[in-house]
Amino acid sequence: MIEKYGINKKLVELSKKVEEKIKDKFKEIDEICEENSLKVINAFQTCNLSEPHLNSATGYGIDEPGRNKIEEIYAKIFKAEDALVRAQLISGTHALAITLSALLHPEDTMLSITGAPYDTLQTVIGLGSNPSKSSLKSYGVKYEEIDLINSEFDTKKIQERLSKKDIKLVEIQRSRGYSTRKSLEISKIEKIIKEIREVNQEVIIMVDNCYGEFVENKEPIEIGADIAVGSLMKNLGAGIATSGAYIVGRKDLIEQCAERLTAPGIGKEIGPSLNQNTQFLKGLFFAPSVVASSMKTAVFASGILEELGYQVDPKWNEKRADIVQTIALGSAEKLTKFCQGIQKGSPIDSNVLPEPGDMGGYEDKVIMAAGTFTQGSTIELSCDGPIREPYIAYMQGGLTYEYGKYGILKAIEEMCH
Repeated sequence: MIEKYGINKKLVELSKKVEEKIKDKFKEIDEICEENSLKVINAFQTCNLSEPHLNSATGYGIDEPGRNKIEEIYAKIFKAEDALVRAQLISGTHALAITLSALLHPEDTMLSITGAPYDTLQTVIGLGSNPSKSSLKSYGVKYEEIDLINSEFDTKKIQERLSKKDIKLVEIQRSRGYSTRKSLEISKIEKIIKEIREVNQEVIIMVDNCYGEFVENKEPIEIGADIAVGSLMKNLGAGIATSGAYIVGRKDLIEQCAERLTAPGIGKEIGPSLNQNTQFLKGLFFAPSVVASSMKTAVFASGILEELGYQVDPKWNEKRADIVQTIALGSAEKLTKFCQGIQKGSPIDSNVLPEPGDMGGYEDKVIMAAGTFTQGSTIELSCDGPIREPYIAYMQGGLTYEYGKYGILKAIEEMCH
């Protein structure tokens, strides 16, 4: 049927072959979706979510009941002591910047144990050739990193460094960002946290959870992390939340983050939800299913592009730690055309032709394709990548598998045209 809508017949036949091959992987994804859906509905019911909680306050939003209930639900789902879920947190990078600037003071040292962080977080820290005057480093925060070895933690070096007990915060980035390393499964993060605690009980362990929520059946706080951060324009917003981000973890740490977001002495008490309560709750309600659709879209993309001879990661039958799929396309032209094809397969701005350009926080030109209902929503089908070797497309999202599949086929057609 899909060929009626302009998809090449040979490509349609190949897609049918791939879908037959990957059907058992889809069943695994559905099982995880069911478990996470039950986790969400249990939190809604246990926390006594009621119709009045859908309403928003204006002005200061002093102790707004709906906002407080949402944060109670998030804490329940993540098995955390407390949560900060706010429309005022405008992105994952913003939530990470708030968290790091709240917990790190001049002369404190931050240690990344997953190598160099995502490009925009590097700017927050103050890395690169032209550091921001508002970066952590500009305020006297020290930064160190330990690289992964073949996508595995360098346990010996990490333990040796942390045994000196002069590190304030350890940062773990769950997703790969714009790197070629693999994203990290929860089991690997759990293991390294236990190994850290063998030598240091005091250090704060923070997980950048972006792109990873509901991909597995556990989240960072329940396996020993002190604090975790993510965006509602990714997994947990399900394409319904139109803004916002979250921070979950220890109560004392959440209070510090809240005071950095609002003001000392005020913390979580104020902050109107700006008519977002229904979107936040509905997004969270749909999130397990939408994440499953995104994973299926990624598995399909991996399967069909591997059939066409491209290097993909993860492969279709590998265990996944996030919703990101990478495709090594080998040239700037192919990367550009693939992203343009994703745009052509989008519901919004399908007539727009994205081109590589400069973006704040990135040193290379970046091409971004996202014909999304919410600007920048990467849980909706999107694809982007820096224009640098080996010219990797970073694809993620898909509100439904059917729309995601169509977008992938359009991208392949555009690239091979």
